[in-house]
Amino acid sequence: MKTILLFLLFTTQYLFALISITPVEIGENPGLHTKINASLETKRGNTDRDNYKAGTRIAYDNNTTYVTWMELSGEYGKSNSIENTNKLFMHIRYIHAVTKENIRAEALAQIQNDKFKLINERTLAGGGLRFKVFDTIKNSKGYFGVGAFYEHISYTSNDPIENNLIMNNYLAYTMTFPNGALFTYTFYYQPMISNFGDYIQSHKAQLKLNIYERLYLSFKLSYDYDSVPPQGIGKYDFYQETAFIFEF
Repeated sequence: MKTILLFLLFTTQYLFALISITPVEIGENPGLHTKINASLETKRGNTDRDNYKAGTRIAYDNNTTYVTWMELSGEYGKSNSIENTNKLFMHIRYIHAVTKENIRAEALAQIQNDKFKLINERTLAGGGLRFKVFDTIKNSKGYFGVGAFYEHISYTSNDPIENNLIMNNYLAYTMTFPNGALFTYTFYYQPMISNFGDYIQSHKAQLKLNIYERLYLSFKLSYDYDSVPPQGIGKYDFYQETAFIFEF
């Protein structure tokens, strides 16, 4: 146990980073559960950097017909005394059983800002259906989701305020290994209903390894592509994170 604690103290990049891309199942974790995450990165010397992250996730699963969860997070960072990260995020989702096993209805709402993507405020609300395509094939599950949401965006730049109707389509795949490791991949395709040439693609993959009891090591990759970004913003973002996760 001492060896594990020393390993965490000297090698962790982000501690208690609890964000998961794995689809939530009704009855998988009954009752009320809360997860809290916080991280601090400080570098001095040849590199001068500060980065702060915090968030919480609250979920309630009634074990029979529905599950609902809310997620709040924020991140702020500086490099050489120059601000380079400043964003907030809140997401609420409600999932209800349409059939006993395979079909779920989803309703969602979200609000966020991101100074360095020039987003002053982005709010959205919508819903759709999620279908379980397969289950228990080599301990894996596959999902397909389809729906739509209304989106309102105001920018910190001179870009005009947008009010859009967006299709929300996604594929999700999870695979559980005998040693308790979990792999998840999710693909989102979100075109504007009025202009299919204006769309967002998102690819997210995560591998979660069990280290000790409720302690996990997570490797996450994310690639997002916006075909028509705001002026001055690039079309893609790539993100990699190595994190320790404590679940309770």
